[in-house]
Amino acid sequence: MSRLLISFLLLGVCLSAEASLVDAASRGERAPETEGTSTDALNPVLQWNRVLLVIVRTPGAQPATIHPTRSFAIMHAAIDDAVNAIDRTHKPYLVRLTGIPHSASQDAAAAAAAHDILASLYPNFQAMLDAQLQQSLAPIPEGADKAEGVSVGRAIAAQILVLRKNDGSDAQPVPFIFGNAPGDYQSTPPNFPKQPQFTHWSHVTPFALERANQFRPGPPPALTSDTYSDAFNEVKLLGIANGTASTPDEALTGRFWNGAIQNYWNEITQTAAVAHDLTTAQNARLFALLNLTFADEVIAFYDAKYTYNFWRPVTAIRAAATDDNPDTAADPNWLPEVGNTTPDPSYPGAHAVISAGGASVLISFFGRDRFDFAVTSEVMPGVQRSFTRFSAAEEEATLSRIFAGVHFRTDLTTGQRLGREVADFVLNNFLTPVHRRYESDDDN
Repeated sequence: MSRLLISFLLLGVCLSAEASLVDAASRGERAPETEGTSTDALNPVLQWNRVLLVIVRTPGAQPATIHPTRSFAIMHAAIDDAVNAIDRTHKPYLVRLTGIPHSASQDAAAAAAAHDILASLYPNFQAMLDAQLQQSLAPIPEGADKAEGVSVGRAIAAQILVLRKNDGSDAQPVPFIFGNAPGDYQSTPPNFPKQPQFTHWSHVTPFALERANQFRPGPPPALTSDTYSDAFNEVKLLGIANGTASTPDEALTGRFWNGAIQNYWNEITQTAAVAHDLTTAQNARLFALLNLTFADEVIAFYDAKYTYNFWRPVTAIRAAATDDNPDTAADPNWLPEVGNTTPDPSYPGAHAVISAGGASVLISFFGRDRFDFAVTSEVMPGVQRSFTRFSAAEEEATLSRIFAGVHFRTDLTTGQRLGREVADFVLNNFLTPVHRRYESDDDN
């Protein structure tokens, strides 16, 4: 199916019923892919978050060498700076405009900023994005305030795009040479990828961190250590395909979360935003904090992954006879529950990093952990998992990688720590509340 045809189909579903989408969001459900574009009933920040989710879930739309968290961070940073130029309640991320009247439309600013960012990043979706912009702007009364909001959004988007233009994301991946010593990352069965993914991503300029290795963890445990033995035997027992040691629910958990983890957490955040009836300014800040955190966490964990190049469980278990550890036994036919292993080194675990970051942002923003919500799976349509705390979803998504058979527990505990460190840095240093009015406020 061509991208233009996909865009046409997505444009058509923009006219689907508002009530069903809002109801699905309140229950934590992910709408079917062709219903991902939201309608006028939803806040524009959520609308455009859903639009981007539709795009990155469209086969072939996301460049294979550019991590999608970059797009989410750029779009939501632009939305927040545009809305905040009008609202002026917290420090801008990068771009500060002065002299903007408080009466300018925040919704128009958010929609225009998002549209221009996505039109630049995904030009093949121009027609769909143009239609979505018109739909987003239609409920806003015509006049100077709407026009001012659009102008602000476009000005901010243009500056954010310039500032990220030479961030290293368009570099070619660094050719990787697989090791053959015990502990070395190697291409994983059964599909044996020729190259791992995102070998260049640690060289991308961070959005908030000072450098990619700012919170780089120490090395994974020695292959002869008790810590490694315990982690090895746990995943060998619980993560094997069609195994009997894990419960049916544990095996289901391993499969349920085996998708793009940042997408799950954006949808969890949508659910929380709808339930709390957040304003446009509140949504702009929340989604910017979330996605700036995710983008830098990806840069940080790829720095660590390609620093240590630690082997995946499927390699370790098949080659255990070489690890000089009497407490690990080889199984040359072992395969993980989810089949293929993500094509990059094991340490630290990406799901753990992202889930810890997502939960940290949400708990900080709402001031509490408790929240009743449901999550749907990217890879198991119609299946839901329910939670009463953000931290409970974090823990399940993290431990799911053991039941999936793709990570050692030590990958995950280290990943959680890295995720929280990055999130805390973003929360403490970016988009913080202002305690005085901007000088330019006196003029408006």
